Amino acid sequence: MADQATRRRMMVDTQVRPADVTKFPIIAALLKIPREAFLPADRSEAAYISENVPLAEGRVLLEPRTFAKMLDALAITQDMLVLDVGAGMGYSSAVIAELAEAVVALEEDEDLAKEAESLLVEHHADNAILHRGPLAEGAAEHGPYDAIIIEGAVETVPPALIDQLKDEGRIAVLFQEGRLGVVRIGYKLDGHVSWRFVFNAGAPVIPGFEKETSFAL
Repeated sequence: MADQATRRRMMVDTQVRPADVTKFPIIAALLKIPREAFLPADRSEAAYISENVPLAEGRVLLEPRTFAKMLDALAITQDMLVLDVGAGMGYSSAVIAELAEAVVALEEDEDLAKEAESLLVEHHADNAILHRGPLAEGAAEHGPYDAIIIEGAVETVPPALIDQLKDEGRIAVLFQEGRLGVVRIGYKLDGHVSWRFVFNAGAPVIPGFEKETSFAL
């Protein structure tokens, strides 16, 4: 069995680079942060597979390719404050902490939040702040944000998240549209967000991010 560092390098070489993600800071962060440490013990063996790994009801650790391509499209720099919506056990925030000035790890599941809090400290993500609260409400007290990323699929983006994005900020979202998942980057200008298609991907819709359905009798 390959050791975890070798598996990390294989993940980067077989899933990330072939997806046209080659920026050095992203590659370095993915090689550094031990993905397996941020999963429940019974799922750590699945850390480097090319699939989403379940964390809780409707919640996953996004597959490496999807997460890396979202980071690549966001173009995070060292002077940016990033909101990581649905941080799970903290992996995504630990990676973003390597790229940004600071990251706010937003998590509403108490068990996941507790794990994330201790894991972010353990892995020296000193510029990551854990914020407990409903994912759809964001974390206004720490914002506004230069960039926002949502760790799972949505049918609709809550207005609170758009409100917390700085003007000229960027948001990466995986929209579930019928059976198709589409990642788009939203660019905010004069309070309005324009969306650009980036790539196709799949993940479960995060609870609370569904479209409201109206029933006709």
